[in-house]
Amino acid sequence: MANLQINTNPKVEVVFNNYPDSVRSKLLHLRHLIIETANDIAEITTIEETIKWGEPSFLTKKGSTIRINQKKGEPNQYAMYFQCTSKLIPTFKMIYKDTFTFEGSRAMVFNINSKIPEEALKNCITAALMYHKVKHLPNLGM
Repeated sequence: MANLQINTNPKVEVVFNNYPDSVRSKLLHLRHLIIETANDIAEITTIEETIKWGEPSFLTKKGSTIRINQKKGEPNQYAMYFQCTSKLIPTFKMIYKDTFTFEGSRAMVFNINSKIPEEALKNCITAALMYHKVKHLPNLGM
């Protein structure tokens, strides 16, 4: 495990506190999985937790931004968003087409009442956090 430094913008806590309790707990769980995954990658020493487009966002020097949010107009859904011009979602769809629900080329959508397949999601998070090092590899090295 790495000694991960987390740089958190104070506005992140405000955004989390504005979610309804049921969604907040789910989004905090995604946050935990992102940070836990980053901590397990020796090459990542720092992760920035900030707000982009009004959403909690996670950035590393070697990776592509990951954002999380409640789905607009869908109180029972929340999502993890990725750069839509990257190979991330197309690759995830190919590998995990029967595991996750996707929205276009930018998001994985979760139902508030469903259990997340954590190991598969952590594989996807790893690819995103290391994207600039793996984007040239077949299937992003997954």
